[in-house]
Amino acid sequence: MSKRLALLVAAALVAGPLAAQQKPVPLVVPAPQTMPSGPLGEAVQQGLSIINATRAALPDYVGNALNCSSCHLNGGTVANGAPFVGLAGAYPEYFARSGAVETIEDRIADCFRRSMNGKAIAVDSMPMRAIVAYIAWLSAGVPVGASVDGRGFRALPAPGRAPDAGRGATLYAQRCAACHGRDGGGLRTPEGTFVMPPVWGPQSFNDGAGMAQAATLAAFIRAKMPLGRGGTLTDDDAWDIAALIAGAPRPAYAGKSADWSRGGRPASPR
Repeated sequence: MSKRLALLVAAALVAGPLAAQQKPVPLVVPAPQTMPSGPLGEAVQQGLSIINATRAALPDYVGNALNCSSCHLNGGTVANGAPFVGLAGAYPEYFARSGAVETIEDRIADCFRRSMNGKAIAVDSMPMRAIVAYIAWLSAGVPVGASVDGRGFRALPAPGRAPDAGRGATLYAQRCAACHGRDGGGLRTPEGTFVMPPVWGPQSFNDGAGMAQAATLAAFIRAKMPLGRGGTLTDDDAWDIAALIAGAPRPAYAGKSADWSRGGRPASPR
């Protein structure tokens, strides 16, 4: 184990139990003028560019039409939109899906395999260093082990009835199709460039991605969709649209059978 990883593990073990008893700290996005100068600042800028234009920046590692910012909204700066703020001090962290303690680099690599339906970037590669540098800059001032208010997605209460994909299809046509396409294939320019991400089909995230889980998808939809009008759908609306999207065809993830091998699989809504 490297000295840096050993120190991070020790800090997480000390801070973790304390952080669990503390209230989340406010999510504060650093001002642009606080970005460092020199090579470190260049790495932070490169990381931001990769997050916002992942497919263009790393075409050999992205197998669909998504960018990191498709889920991590506004470059990972939005509460309840999978923000990166504070994540630098949150890892290493146990992750039930893999049944292992993961570093931030592990999580980034896994997102490339699943959400981007592509290949993992190497832990010691320049793109990985740039993304980690960007997350570290966003996390400045957040104590190690602290949870930031709005981390991830705000969980929805379990539905009082079985989610209705048929009703979800009607809602999708009314509220989602203008951006994501009636066929779920996203919105393209006449030149073929994607300007809105696909939510199912061959160019979307694979079935091993977090967004392929109905509960995660429903939470994201409820809080942030339609884009710019988040909160206008009800809990039932979000569950029904999520049932439609989660049940739609998408690429298969080869390693999915090994997920949740140590338990902790989220319950499916019924």
